[in-house]
Amino acid sequence: MPGRSLRRREPVLWMTLTAVLMAANVVLCLFSVPVALGGHFYLNDIVIDTAALLLDPLGAFLVGGVGAFLGDLFFYPPSMFVSLIAHGLEAALIAFLYGRKKHGFGASLAITILGGVVMVAGYTLLRPFVYGTWEASLAKLPYECLQAFTGSLLSVVLVLKCGIGARFSAISNHR
Repeated sequence: MPGRSLRRREPVLWMTLTAVLMAANVVLCLFSVPVALGGHFYLNDIVIDTAALLLDPLGAFLVGGVGAFLGDLFFYPPSMFVSLIAHGLEAALIAFLYGRKKHGFGASLAITILGGVVMVAGYTLLRPFVYGTWEASLAKLPYECLQAFTGSLLSVVLVLKCGIGARFSAISNHR
């Protein structure tokens, strides 16, 4: 699996890519679209899913979980641990299932959507500990589903159709 071997073979490159993607996740936590019932629609799932398609599970967890944790720490601290768990598991699962094998558009989209389901389930189950009610958690469910699907679709387009995956492979295999 090149993502894992990149961490061993080129640790500085792996750390740099992980850090840049983590920073992008934190920055995207700044930007949201307000939605009904006091919720927000975030675009950071695009970065999280893209990182999960490019990196190994550890790098993906760092970008997804720790990046979202830091974004919440700076901008909305009550949900930072929920974000760490939900986005961290989402990213690690996608990276694990995607591996570094060649997948087509449909399989890649299915893998990222499965990761999105894990994220949505994590937020839905853990958010009552932040907001105190299941109603508040369930009210945000449709927007999280939209966020997860948007992140899935756009990350697969970026990696497979816009050539980011091929460029990443060329960089990671360069000696």
